[in-house]
Amino acid sequence: MPYTIITDTSANLPSAFLQRNNIRVIPFSYYYNDEEHICLDTELWDGEEYYSEIRSGLRVTTSQITPQRYEDHFRPVLEEGSDVLYIGMSSGISGAFHSSQIAAKALRSEFPDRKIEVLDTLGASLGEGLVVLRAVTYRDAGVPLDEAVCRLRELRRRICQVFTVDDLMFLRRSGRISNVSAVVGYVLGIKPLLRGDEHGCIINYSTVRGRKRAIRSLAERFETLAVHPERQIVGIAHAGAPDDAQLLGELISRSVPPREILTVCYEPVTGAHVGPGTVALFFEGDEGVRLL
Repeated sequence: MPYTIITDTSANLPSAFLQRNNIRVIPFSYYYNDEEHICLDTELWDGEEYYSEIRSGLRVTTSQITPQRYEDHFRPVLEEGSDVLYIGMSSGISGAFHSSQIAAKALRSEFPDRKIEVLDTLGASLGEGLVVLRAVTYRDAGVPLDEAVCRLRELRRRICQVFTVDDLMFLRRSGRISNVSAVVGYVLGIKPLLRGDEHGCIINYSTVRGRKRAIRSLAERFETLAVHPERQIVGIAHAGAPDDAQLLGELISRSVPPREILTVCYEPVTGAHVGPGTVALFFEGDEGVRLL
């Protein structure tokens, strides 16, 4: 039975890839100047200007995605006679995934002959996007939906997500992190090193002094934890910090270069929560990598 892959804009994947691989995308909204905005094409969107404006004081907010928005995107696929595989943002940092579960439950009674699977990636940005990339590989290879979901659930626990931010204020303000002091890091120039844990929550695992040292520490994490990097597509995301993203790519390529490095600018919703200057690295490790 055919199935359609659906994700959301948090997956941070290039629009050309999404279109080429027939992946449908649910837009997340963000708000500033009393207006709602959505971004479905990050390649046309001016990320540099967006993060510059946030640095200058622009206040960007987000809101909970309703179950109705998920229903509106799932229903046409089901009406076409296709099953649904929705791959979504971590439930550890957003209530959006819960809304997708509510929508799926409602639609299962309406379409009893169709399968609707919703997968919590425990990640965001390319931590979510790498799972979507693998789902496309499985779909195109003819892997049945049930088996694909089992494989992807195993994969998500091996996706390592590490990043550093310029200012913890953004994560603190949105309630995405609570175990470190935003004030101390800002005043002393100490940069936090953050990761996604086994529940998809953001935690601080270390601190270093200075921006360049933080970038090097991310690369060291890759050298220590990546499994067969030469076979991997590795993700790098940045929030208005292209030079640091390039440096990180160069550092992780020095010993055993990844098969491919996918570098993107953080899409505006997730980017509003991590803040300008964020640089993140996403790669595959062993099963317990989220515990380290």
